[in-house]
Amino acid sequence: MKLGFSSFVAAAVAASAAVGVVADCPDYTSFSQKPQGNPSSGPHALPYMRPAPECRTFNSTAVEKVITDMKARLKDPDLARLFENTFPNTLDTTVKYFNATENLAFIITGVCRSAQWLRDTANQFAHYHTLLAQDKELATLVKAVINNEARYVSEYPYCGAFQPPPESGLAPSHNDWADGVTVNPPVNNQTVFECKYEIDSLCGFLKLSRSYYQATKDTSFMNDNWFTAIDQVFRVMWEQSQSTFDENFNFISYYNWTGGNGALSPAVPNEGNGEPKAYTGLVGTHHRPSDDLSTFAFLTPANAMLSVELTHLAEVLDATKQAQNVSKLAKQYSKTITNAIWDTTLVSNIFAYETNGFGGRYVMDDANVPSLLSLPYLGFLDKTHPAYVATKNLLMSRKNPYYAAGKNFSAVGGPHANVYHPWPMSLISVIYGTDNDKEIMDALDMIASNTAGLGLIHESINIYDGTYTRPWFAWANSYFAEMLLDLAQRKPHLILKTGKPYVPGQ
Repeated sequence: MKLGFSSFVAAAVAASAAVGVVADCPDYTSFSQKPQGNPSSGPHALPYMRPAPECRTFNSTAVEKVITDMKARLKDPDLARLFENTFPNTLDTTVKYFNATENLAFIITGVCRSAQWLRDTANQFAHYHTLLAQDKELATLVKAVINNEARYVSEYPYCGAFQPPPESGLAPSHNDWADGVTVNPPVNNQTVFECKYEIDSLCGFLKLSRSYYQATKDTSFMNDNWFTAIDQVFRVMWEQSQSTFDENFNFISYYNWTGGNGALSPAVPNEGNGEPKAYTGLVGTHHRPSDDLSTFAFLTPANAMLSVELTHLAEVLDATKQAQNVSKLAKQYSKTITNAIWDTTLVSNIFAYETNGFGGRYVMDDANVPSLLSLPYLGFLDKTHPAYVATKNLLMSRKNPYYAAGKNFSAVGGPHANVYHPWPMSLISVIYGTDNDKEIMDALDMIASNTAGLGLIHESINIYDGTYTRPWFAWANSYFAEMLLDLAQRKPHLILKTGKPYVPGQ
């Protein structure tokens, strides 16, 4: 949520020694709000927005090579500049603590957020996975992130955002939006920054773990912390798949969260438990990937991501011949969740965003991944599946309450900002969800044309005047760069000069 600016700066300065940043480097929050280096030669004249090498929070030769390769290959100089700015943004700006000996790293997500979000971190590193085998220091950083997150999840599996590890020497930040909020089970705010339960946060931890193994085949991340965290993931899954009432109408509550009574965060109905749910095989969640409160507990795209990541978890355990009982359970849960999605969320070939097990459906989408638009990206289904095509067409229209169209920008947003601030992130998901060349290029052009002349991907865009929220949003930057690399392999004729596929490291 929101932090005081001074708290963020203090944390950044305190971290500088640990990651090699000199004290007089500009704060990226301010830096990212003004055009910096020389403009690109394209029609948008996008500025160079990377901090100076000595001010970057982590440097990778493998990352720099990919930037050089893509700049030489991309047809459009504006897209080349966007890639140059976005691909390294996580490493350039968000590594606030890293100690290889301690196997710990602390990653923030961007402006006014001096905390580590499990979901954001997984997405911020998703586009680096192909480089881990060739850049051992980068791989060591990712392993340290996994270990730190394993410690968080082991202790507080219902929480999604955390304070710096004590070893870092960084002071915990005060979260105004957590004041007055009641959380059960209780949490320690010296460890937890915010304890909104979002099942996709645990999915992010699973994704980061399996992607590391897939890239490196290194099993050393699977330590006691990690296995304890995995046990906690399964505990949450079981607890949150239960009905609100048992067969004797005993009220079941394993977690609740509520604000109100003067808190900045709103009150939550039913004593912080949200709307009732009935068992379907899906796993309930309290909040969405946007950090906003769910309307109904069963969030379809989050469950889709969970089913995919459980399958990958089983594959990793089988390949390493470890915890075969956990592998078997992961496969069972994945199958149950997958079947429940197809059986309970699809009506007339349209997926609901949320359901409650009583027949209640909310047909909408939110830009934050996992979303319905991102189902192909998540690996849940093929982009050509009739149900996905029909759902995508509905979501990119007035039939989706959070679709908004203006003269220069049209996309899906969500309640996190407001209804007339759609998010560029949703257009990235649209690109992942189509093979139609025109649809891809139209979405790319709309994204590139709406950076407010800053050459970075923002959280949301006002459809009336083009103003934006969040100048520094590492997750969105990373997702955009990941998408361009996907197109470089999948649709090279659209964006590359030679029309030949490009894959980093090959």
